[in-house]
Amino acid sequence: MLVVSYIREHKEEVIKRLSIKNFTRFELLDEVLQLDDERRAVQQQNDEALAEANSLAKKIGELYKQGKADEANELKKRNTELKELTKTLAERAEEIKTQLQNKLVEIPNTPNLEVPCGKTAADNLIVSQEGEMPQLHKDAVPHWDLLNKYQLADFELGNKVTGAGFPFYKGAGARLQRALINFFLDEAIAAGYYEIQPPILVNEASAYATGQLPDKEAQMYAVPLDGMYLIPTAEVPVTNIFRDKIVQENQLPLKNVAYSNCFRREAGSWGKTVRGLNRLHQFDKVEIVEIAHPDTSYERLEAMKEHVANLLRKLELPFRVLRLCGGDMSFTSAMTYDYEVWSAAQELWLEVSSVSNFETFQANRMKLRFKDKDGNIRLVHTLNGSALALPRIVAALLENNQCEEGIRVPKALQKYTGFEIIK
Repeated sequence: MLVVSYIREHKEEVIKRLSIKNFTRFELLDEVLQLDDERRAVQQQNDEALAEANSLAKKIGELYKQGKADEANELKKRNTELKELTKTLAERAEEIKTQLQNKLVEIPNTPNLEVPCGKTAADNLIVSQEGEMPQLHKDAVPHWDLLNKYQLADFELGNKVTGAGFPFYKGAGARLQRALINFFLDEAIAAGYYEIQPPILVNEASAYATGQLPDKEAQMYAVPLDGMYLIPTAEVPVTNIFRDKIVQENQLPLKNVAYSNCFRREAGSWGKTVRGLNRLHQFDKVEIVEIAHPDTSYERLEAMKEHVANLLRKLELPFRVLRLCGGDMSFTSAMTYDYEVWSAAQELWLEVSSVSNFETFQANRMKLRFKDKDGNIRLVHTLNGSALALPRIVAALLENNQCEEGIRVPKALQKYTGFEIIK
């Protein structure tokens, strides 16, 4: 959520940055400022009424001591009027606050000025590309056929027990999942991240704080009886660890890593690119989350970007890094890098990670602040990234490493799987 004072002081810059996201409802900015003006005016009235009431209360007490009951009673009438007025003003202030919040949550985060303009994924900027494209043997097949051939996952059983998009992993497939999770966690811990194992359910306040609500409720699985949501990513519970906290400047950056199941309804998804492991309703992911100083958050973004790239290098997967254009960015992000791996049998680039800086957008929602060296209380910047999401990594590993003898396991994973080839 944008900070009202920032909108007021940098309105033209806010308009310029929002335009990168193709946002056009700039009247919302004026409505926000008008409501804030009204809030300030009502607050001033209330403060003046309270001050007068406090002053009268002292006078009334003095008059009673002096035996001037009639004068005191006259002032008490005015005091009663002031109490009613302050009650009315307080109620109006709450109404304005609600209206102001409702307007603010309709405004997306302002993109960094280095974010490219554009409307769709076709306008994203390719920053870099690494790795050799694998040359498959003539009988190579897509990963969904490999999953069946080597009995690594069972989609029909998942459909029977739960529904489409909830596969069972079996045998070497289950072990490969576990190997990747442990590999990603170990790499993050070696890079200085602190491991967290979060709950997979969050309350409404947590979903609001990181921006899932009210923007993405249609993509989330809800548990309405308990007012909870299944998490779409560990970003939600891990970032909310710091909700309503003031941290010290010397604690920054705070670096956490978490493995979790993730749940997404993926409403409206269809077509060949959602087949097999390409798009699931439940999947595993290791997430890195950072709480950073505003002056160094983009340095931290670059460090996170390199961390993810190094994982893909170690997995020996060809990949490319894209800086998302304004039209392809999330509502909450100020800058996002996407990572795509080459899926050789499908001949597709598959997204496997997003690394984003949200600047103060989430921090303002969750009142996450830090005390700087001068004693000032300021909002932090929040960042997160997939490091990594498993399904499409598995799809690319299976397809790119298939050979006539089976499926080769990258060297970095062999100590985790306990085998070098899936047969």
